[in-house]
Amino acid sequence: MKRVPKWRDIEEMMKPGRLTRDGMLGSDPRPLEEIIESDGATVARLGLTHGDIARRLEELTAASMERLGDPVIVEETYEVRVEEARGSLPCPFKHPGRWRKAVTYCRHLPTGESIAWTALGVHMIEAHGFYEGRGSPFRLDPERIARLLAPRASSEKADPAEHNGIPRPSARRQGAGLEPDDRNATG
Repeated sequence: MKRVPKWRDIEEMMKPGRLTRDGMLGSDPRPLEEIIESDGATVARLGLTHGDIARRLEELTAASMERLGDPVIVEETYEVRVEEARGSLPCPFKHPGRWRKAVTYCRHLPTGESIAWTALGVHMIEAHGFYEGRGSPFRLDPERIARLLAPRASSEKADPAEHNGIPRPSARRQGAGLEPDDRNATG
């Protein structure tokens, strides 16, 4: 099957040195469409949606935003801290807006396991069903998120047409530092 040029263009933006130092595809040899399709199937098998996972990441980020840089204990289960750098990043899927350079670090206290995510990463999960490629520094494996962070399933049903990586509008998130940085918005 011939690939749509759009996918090649998006993959180019995700390569190391384009938007981020390490890129977003990692060492994953699969095409972008296959990465998104595989993670979408995992999310559906878990009985969740990309929105459920994004909301959980946003909840934990929001809980720690007041103490930017300092850890906070959330739900007596997570130690969470957010670090923010100057600047913002565009979405490689060419979604309007820019996302703050913010990283949330979360340690699951019962197991000691840690997980980290970016503001742009949360957007890409919710709007595009993209969790980054295997081997990427900010790869968020849906099964690991479900095990460590226990996102709750919403009443919204997963629609395969909405979760196949086709860019679609996403509700803007207020607070938590996760909304696009409109001061730097383009086009």
